[in-house]
Amino acid sequence: MQRIAIAPRADWKATADRYGFTFSVIDGEPYWDESAYYAFTLQQIERDIETPTGEIHEMAMDLVSAVIKSEALLTRLAIPAAYWDWIAQSWRQGHPHLYGRMDLAYDGSGPAKLYELNYDTPTSLYEAAFFQWIWLEQQTQRGVLPGGTDQYNLIQELLVESFGAIAKALPRPLYFSAVRDSAEDQGTVAYLRDCAHQAGLDSGLIAMEDIGLSTHGAFTDLDSTVIGTLFKLYPLEHMFEDRYGEHLPTSGLQLIEPAWKAVLSNKGILPMLWERHAGHPNLLPAFFDDTPTSDLATGWVRKPLLSREGANIDMRLPSGELLSSDGPYSNAPCIRQAYHPLTRYDGGYPLIGSWVVADRPAGMGVREDRGLITRDTSRFLPHVILA
Repeated sequence: MQRIAIAPRADWKATADRYGFTFSVIDGEPYWDESAYYAFTLQQIERDIETPTGEIHEMAMDLVSAVIKSEALLTRLAIPAAYWDWIAQSWRQGHPHLYGRMDLAYDGSGPAKLYELNYDTPTSLYEAAFFQWIWLEQQTQRGVLPGGTDQYNLIQELLVESFGAIAKALPRPLYFSAVRDSAEDQGTVAYLRDCAHQAGLDSGLIAMEDIGLSTHGAFTDLDSTVIGTLFKLYPLEHMFEDRYGEHLPTSGLQLIEPAWKAVLSNKGILPMLWERHAGHPNLLPAFFDDTPTSDLATGWVRKPLLSREGANIDMRLPSGELLSSDGPYSNAPCIRQAYHPLTRYDGGYPLIGSWVVADRPAGMGVREDRGLITRDTSRFLPHVILA
């Protein structure tokens, strides 16, 4: 695995604007960074990223069956009891899921290590699935990259295929939704809606703030039409807490990602995976914060069960130094995971986002942060497979 400096395309921003990449610059700083790219061998991709991604996904899916049958495990994950039956029903009825991202620490040597699963509202999708492929094509056509340079990226192809496969199982009408003022989330749902359109699915677009509730407890659009299926780039745990959340189990609304993803979008899944697969080469020792253990004596990372974007992380290094990030999850239950730092490269610390689409490893993206904690200020860099 190499980080290779390269001259950015002179027209990269115009290209981003032309393709609707509205969040390529965030708060005045480039989020998309093509001043370098990460290069991998085919063996590194197949052996160290793709294969472990499939194995971890299978282990996680197997765990869902156990969790939904156990009040003790559902309680451990701090999932409100009012939603247990609804979550279990969505699993038993096979409500289809679309995609997820797992974050892996990997530097080209040794097995990749799972940091966490992002299986409810994963972002960095558009840039991984589409825009880094545009970068590859243009840089190859312009002779900057050698002809035949490849990329681990079947994400868009599998998204379109998966939308087509689940189409008959989705109650209509289908809507895509995100918070109105989030450019990144709106860009992501617009991209996913386009993938659905390529698969032949008609859909609508609605802001989360505009979804209403009928007198019969059904969720509706601005014309009071009952929504059949809602793709929501909005956390399930926030929906549980919202004013209308109590109506979710009886509304008839089907969600993408489905209700059972409440299990896999929770960092409590990490100690549960470790308990069942201790010693697996791609897992890090992990424990619930209230479980005493001496296994983390050389360093640990403390994470709230439902934190996002690197918020409220405490990291104790083997030296005893403590690193922390702020955020809104300070009073939440936590897990601790063994300290396994990202490797420092010239531009910072890269984290691999390995994508799963409908149970299949699909591709990856690389986010790079200036610090050991990958936050919402990280940058996205493209990658290639060296011939």
